[in-house]
Amino acid sequence: MKLCKFVNREGSVRLGCITDGTSIIDVSAAGVESIASVLDQTDCIAYLRTLSGRPLPRVEASTVRLLAPVDHQEIWAAGVTYLRSKKARMEESEFSATAYDRVYEAERPELFFKCLPEKAAGPGEPVGIRADSKWSVPEPELALVINSRGKVAGYTIGNDMSSRDIEGENLLYLPQAKIYEGSCALGPWIQLGAPEPEARRWAIALQIRRNAEVAFKGETSVGQIKRRFDELAGFLFRSQSFRRGAVLLTGTGIVPPDGFTLAEGDEVQIEISGIGALRNPVKTV
Repeated sequence: MKLCKFVNREGSVRLGCITDGTSIIDVSAAGVESIASVLDQTDCIAYLRTLSGRPLPRVEASTVRLLAPVDHQEIWAAGVTYLRSKKARMEESEFSATAYDRVYEAERPELFFKCLPEKAAGPGEPVGIRADSKWSVPEPELALVINSRGKVAGYTIGNDMSSRDIEGENLLYLPQAKIYEGSCALGPWIQLGAPEPEARRWAIALQIRRNAEVAFKGETSVGQIKRRFDELAGFLFRSQSFRRGAVLLTGTGIVPPDGFTLAEGDEVQIEISGIGALRNPVKTV
């Protein structure tokens, strides 16, 4: 079962669910007002199945524009959750190496605010590279979609765009390296119902195309994430509340080589086997 947000032919923003194939059931027609209201149901899949049994409008996904599957959820990110990402972050700067080594082994994860929901790019919308950065990369990540009670209710694909040279210069520049226009993309929808053991069997693939050619590709597995999903969600919800839930990116295990940087006009495609594919063009901001 998938939950999505889309713009219909009339230009209205709607919520939909996909029970099989590519046909979207318009659940907004049943009075569903937000993604948060669905995720906060005791059993959101049973709730959507009940709605899907009603005579609601249906549209084909290919005929509408999908949006980032968030409405009011803050978007956060976890870092250094893969061994590969730890090594990459240490390689960015000798000055920062010890800190990244310690956080990988520590009980407390690295968590940081990433993006307001209205700033998240959806499928087909551009992601940004900073004009003052010389080393920009995408970070393909599984994103946990968490309800207001702190429970992981579903998953989507996240792109945690990063300016590695800015981050490597000084740890205190992390917000500038991670938070800027077009620095986050989510989509194409929320996959509901998969328990963590199933999700850990999913493969993650990244492909970057430049001038119709593959400039870089890489693969990893969700199973390589060191920390449990409920552990990451639990730390995020410590000493703070999210009345409409939150989205938490879980870190990356695919790192392009040091000599590679994104360029305007590139296309980033991230595929997670249990969810789908997220594609975004790249622009300079």
